[in-house]
This record gives sequence, C-alpha cells and structure tokens, in this order.
Amino acid sequence: MQSFIDIAKRLLPDFLQVLQKRYSILRYIGMMQPVGRRSVAISLGLTERVLRSEVDFLKEQNLIYINSMGMSLTSEGRHLLEDLEGMMRELKGFDVMELELKHQFGIRKVIIVPGDSDSSPMVKGELGKACAICMKKQLEGKNIIAVTGGSTMAAVAERLTPELSDGELIFVPARGGVGEDVHNQANVICSNMAEKTQSKHRVLYVPDQVSAEIYESLAKEPEIHEVLTLIQSANMVLHGIGDAITMAERRKTTPEILQKLAAEKAVGEAFGYYFNEVGEIVHKVSTVGLQLKDLPHIPHVIAVAGGASKAKAIKAYMKQAPESTILITDEGVAKQLLKG
Repeated sequence: MQSFIDIAKRLLPDFLQVLQKRYSILRYIGMMQPVGRRSVAISLGLTERVLRSEVDFLKEQNLIYINSMGMSLTSEGRHLLEDLEGMMRELKGFDVMELELKHQFGIRKVIIVPGDSDSSPMVKGELGKACAICMKKQLEGKNIIAVTGGSTMAAVAERLTPELSDGELIFVPARGGVGEDVHNQANVICSNMAEKTQSKHRVLYVPDQVSAEIYESLAKEPEIHEVLTLIQSANMVLHGIGDAITMAERRKTTPEILQKLAAEKAVGEAFGYYFNEVGEIVHKVSTVGLQLKDLPHIPHVIAVAGGASKAKAIKAYMKQAPESTILITDEGVAKQLLKG
C-alpha cells in the first residue's frame, strides 16, 4: 500500500508545495524567534506580500504570535513543527539519501538536515542542533571531547545545553590556533561548549603550524604537555571539513604552497591535511594536536560540514575518514554528492 505522502504527491501536488512553504516558515521562526517579517522573507526568498498572507494564516491557526519584538512560535506551533519534521524527512527522501551516502563512504552513519548552508545561515544552526542530538546519544560516563575550530563548530557550541550528558565532560582543542576570527578559534569554542554544558575545558595556546624543533620544545612545557595528553586520550572528536584554498589562505600559506595546492587540484582540508578529488593527500602542514592517523583509535568521530560548495571537499575527505565517522551535513551537500 502506498503511503499518504506518495498518494499526496500524485493527487495533491499543490498541497505538498504549500506544506513545504509553511513548514519552512515555521522552522525559520522557530530557529530565529523573535524575528521580523522582512528577515523571514529575505531568508526564504518570499515576497513580502506572499509572506504576509502566510503569516496571517499561521496566526489564525494559533501557531505563531506577534509582538513588538517580532514573530515567535506558540506552544502549539512548536509541537506541530516537531510532528512535521518526520514527515518532511520522508517527503524529501532523507532516510534513503542517508543510507546511500553511508554505504558510498563506508562510514558509521550520515545525518542530513534540510536546506543549504550556502544560501541560508539558519541551516548552520540546524547542523549544530543535529550534532548536539547526536552527541547526547553517544556520551556516557567520563568523556574527553576534542574540538576543531571554524564557524560550523561555533554553531554546534550554541546548541549545547547542560542536559547533554549526566557524566563528566572535558572539552579540549583538537589543535592549535589557525589565525582566524577569535570567535571561531578552537580554544574559544571549547570554552563556549563548557559554559553551555556547565562542564570543564582546557586551552592550548600554541600556533596551528610550528616547526619540528619548536613542537618538541613546546611539548615539554608542563601545561602544554598535559593538554596534549588529554587530546590524545579523547574518546570523541568534533571537526569540520574545509575548502582547501580557503583554509590555506586562513593559515597565511606561502604563494609557493598555494601554487602547489592549485597544481595538485586540492579541494578539501581537515586536520592540516589537504586532499585532491580522489582523496589523495597532496600536502600536509606540521600541526600541533590531533593527526589523521589518530582518528581510527577514537570511538566517536563526528564530522560536521554543510553547503553545496563544500561537496567536493567532503567527498575527498571521506575517502580518508575512519569507519567510526558520523557525517552531519545538509541537503545541499547530499544532493550534490548523490549526483556523482
């Protein structure tokens, strides 16, 4: 017997379009509340006239309320949104897409959230929410969680709560600083994660790239040695996946290395390793902290990355990713990856 959604797709296509539009509006308001109409219209690509009509309908149904601060969900609206999420996953075929990508990459699990991070900042928050839910399912007892930097990891930090785990949590930076916006530094993100979860964290105040001689000298410092030992003992790693050239420029890489990366057709980067489209390592920087070879020994490795523009980078890294990896990505990436 066909499901209701399969029947609706054939007999009521307009209904499904309206359903997706209203779901998107409720979801955006739920993420950004309180929020103004103009912001919703711009973010979802709707005219203000169309949005006004939809907002009037949602208000009549007691799903949203409006005050001087903007629009917010009512309790009925929150419950309806939760009920809709499973239906929308089936409608978009996410379960099937997740299984296809899991088998394609040979990893533990793939989780897809709706939307594309490239076109909607809200989707990065959805990635953070999905990561928080995934973490909660894996954590028990005492945990050392190593975290890389980047805007996606910063979004994960914003979605964590004290209910994340009943056990002890210690957040540590997976590597030294990359020289980016301070809010996206691993040290700051670890601090935010610890604050959000009412737990502990340690910092690693060393550059991301150092020579072998400097690394050996730094590693002898008692405080740095202690943090490096914690990093090596991590039972969970949270990391992003970057575009090769973007990450190289953040590291203030020399023109010679940039030329090499271009010549070798590097597309992705993680943990200081640069990969071409077939997943071969074409360059590695000497970094302080976790190395690619350390990952297979860590029980829980969660990679979080979204935006259709990162599809090649994600695909390249996944050829090197350990089997224990859980990839959390968005619809934009998934569609690009499944196109082949």
